[in-house]
Amino acid sequence: MGLFNSILGNASEVSPEQLHQKYERLLAKNEQIELGFKLFRDVFMFTNKRLILVDIQGITGSKAEYKSMPYKNISRFSLETAGTFDLDAELKIWISSEDQPTVSKKFNKSIDVYEVQRFLAEKVM
Repeated sequence: MGLFNSILGNASEVSPEQLHQKYERLLAKNEQIELGFKLFRDVFMFTNKRLILVDIQGITGSKAEYKSMPYKNISRFSLETAGTFDLDAELKIWISSEDQPTVSKKFNKSIDVYEVQRFLAEKVM
């Protein structure tokens, strides 16, 4: 089911320890990864200071774009829960005064999206 969820674009949780090992060069001094998810090849991490998006590009995956979004720049976010026939939940995040969400990520039912929303609310508010 993990590969099937990846193909559908659903995120699965990754341990902060695994992410820290792979992406510690991106972290500032005293910055810790607190929550992380993998979406096929892409990764997004919530640290104690910001949201980091890793966009793996190209056929070989050797090129990557790293986006950093401090929590203070997040103006709003929304959560759409999974329904009976809809197998995934979706988190949308707006940066500053943008009209469209900057980030839109889908989660499968194995992820407690309410906990993700609570985590983000505690960082933003």
